[in-house]
Amino acid sequence: MLAIQGYFDGVTVKPLEKITAKPNQKVIITIMDEFVEPEDKTDKKGMKGVLSKYANPESAKKEKGAWERATVEKY
Repeated sequence: MLAIQGYFDGVTVKPLEKITAKPNQKVIITIMDEFVEPEDKTDKKGMKGVLSKYANPESAKKEKGAWERATVEKY
C-alpha cells in the first residue's frame, strides 16, 4: 500500500506527488479536515520573452532571409 498527498480542486482529486498506480487499480481516498492553499496560476509568467536578454539585434538583421540565402548557396 502506498500513501500520497493531494487535494480536491472542486472537480477532481489532484496528487501532490508522483503516482505509481496503474489504470483501473483500486485506490482508497481519505478526506482530511486540513486544507491546502490553492495555486494562483494568474501570477505565473509564461516562457514568452524569457531569452530576450540574450537577443542580438545585429543577428536579427542577418536572420531575415537566411533560409533563402542558404538554399541558394547549397542548391
